[in-house]
Amino acid sequence: MKNDLNPLSALFIDFDAYFASVEQHFEPSLRGRPVGVVPVMAESSCCIAASYEAKGMGVKTGTRVSEAREMCPGIVIVAARPELYVRTHHKVVEVVERCIHVEGVLSIDEMWAWLPYNWRSEEKISEVAAAIKVELLGEFSSALTCSIGVAPNRWLAKMASKMRKPDGYMVIRDDDLPEVLYSEDLSEVHGVGRSMKVRLHAAGVHTVEDLYGCSRQRLHTIWGSLEGDRLYLQLRGECVPDVVREKRSIGHSHILPPQKRRPVDAEAVLHKLTQKAGVRLRSYGMLAEALVVDVGYLNGEGWRQEVRFDASSDALFFAKMVSQIWGGRSLPQQPVRQLGVTLMRLVEKDNFTPSLFSAEDSRRDALNVVMDGLQLRYGKQAMHLGCDHAALDSGNMRIAFTHIPDLDIENY
Repeated sequence: MKNDLNPLSALFIDFDAYFASVEQHFEPSLRGRPVGVVPVMAESSCCIAASYEAKGMGVKTGTRVSEAREMCPGIVIVAARPELYVRTHHKVVEVVERCIHVEGVLSIDEMWAWLPYNWRSEEKISEVAAAIKVELLGEFSSALTCSIGVAPNRWLAKMASKMRKPDGYMVIRDDDLPEVLYSEDLSEVHGVGRSMKVRLHAAGVHTVEDLYGCSRQRLHTIWGSLEGDRLYLQLRGECVPDVVREKRSIGHSHILPPQKRRPVDAEAVLHKLTQKAGVRLRSYGMLAEALVVDVGYLNGEGWRQEVRFDASSDALFFAKMVSQIWGGRSLPQQPVRQLGVTLMRLVEKDNFTPSLFSAEDSRRDALNVVMDGLQLRYGKQAMHLGCDHAALDSGNMRIAFTHIPDLDIENY
């Protein structure tokens, strides 16, 4: 038996089929039924979430609606309600905080807590995990469940939370390693995506046992970075400090419903996405030096254009840039299925020296402050640019799992 060098220190909470479970909670008629959540109500759309009843029939994230209906007759397809998921997420964090402090939110359906030194007995940890589940059941319903993992580090706790789904609880102790992980597929290992799995296979690593048997240097070589070193240590229960990464881009994308696919309507949506990105940019105290527009046409073709400029956060300037880009797109008459806009080459405003000859910057800054303040206080219709007026009723925007929107900004 090993010495207890790595005591239990992390508790990880992973909500089960989150989007679908939220739908089942708020719509009791959906409980116990297969449910697929889609960004747009169209047969060509794909599921962004599936309930466990649907998963049992083979439906998963990325399954086309038409295929989901074949796999799972009787599946209920519902349109995503991002604002509801975000509001529920923030309420869930409040509920968990009643039991233990949430150290960090990693995605809309994942969070973790650091276990205080006097809470590290398995009896106490079990009490905390049970309390979390009881509080959630009291606040919501049995439709919204979570799986909880506990381990010597956050990475292993995340692995544990996925090994007893749904509504599970699992502890990985230092003495359980590494054998407890051997039954998992490589694709279930956090940090091993599709392309990395191919690289591991090419290197002769086909199982988690093979992965554990690799030296630190070999994993560094396979990953081509310190991420390989980090994985080596995490597999062995060691706590590895997070890598602090600079924010490099801010973007939004949207899959258009059929009524918004005409170019004139799509342009308004693109402007709305741009202005939302601008609000976030200014809220972070940053400037952008580049803007990228992505267009996905209904016929399957795509188009991308990037423009660079002097650092700016100005709403009117971004609107002008987007208009110019839009006017030069390929296939101007083709209906649009998907749009995206990304502000890139970000710099901190406090560390940027503006032009000495421009008085326009200060006036525009003041205007942006007033506009943002009115929108955040009174809602998106209080004040907005004319170019995005037709998009005010464009419906829900896409939620990225790893970006939890500020509801005030998201409702712009």
